[in-house]
Amino acid sequence: MLTGEDRKRIAQAVSAAEAESAGEIVTIVTPQSDSYRDVALAWSIFIAFLALAVLELAPNFYLGLIERALGLWAHEWTPRQVLGIALTAALMKFLAMLLLMAWQPLRLALTPAPIKAARVHARALTCFRIGAEGRTTGRTGILIYLSLAEHRAEIIADEAIASKVAPEVWGDAMHALLGPIREGRTADGMVAAIAKVGAVLAEHLPRAADDENELPDRVIEV
Repeated sequence: MLTGEDRKRIAQAVSAAEAESAGEIVTIVTPQSDSYRDVALAWSIFIAFLALAVLELAPNFYLGLIERALGLWAHEWTPRQVLGIALTAALMKFLAMLLLMAWQPLRLALTPAPIKAARVHARALTCFRIGAEGRTTGRTGILIYLSLAEHRAEIIADEAIASKVAPEVWGDAMHALLGPIREGRTADGMVAAIAKVGAVLAEHLPRAADDENELPDRVIEV
């Protein structure tokens, strides 16, 4: 995801931002926040039921196609045969869609935006609780979390920062981050966002003389 030079630039940006404030910035970059396998399953089930619905709406048309394909003539379909055809069609559609959804770009494209946003937020919260929350003396940790496949990011602050900075203040940092990301410039986006976050932290939580670096500056890739 990142080159060695990218990692170095991000770490240097964190160090520079922390030099002016008491905040401790943690950066995490991940290729994707969730597998969305449940979304693939939901789509496959939907397509299977859609096949059943289409067969129910126009049974004579589809039974006629089967008769011509099999060389049947005026075949009398029993309820059991019709049910077997319906189940076979549903199963084939289910498996075909499940196979298609194994292609990750399609799975992401067919995942509703609110679901992706919720999964990215949930993963970011988990990472924050593990990597930043309560791990500094003054509870001044802040996480910049980037999920590349979804083109989404989260900024989550610990108690001391959240009590002084409203969530909407991070809007400029998010804009600075996601703009370059959409152009494929991951490191540029991270560096720009870190600078914006650092400026806010310096304003609200200026660095004390005895402040120590409590969290690593390096970018974490998960």
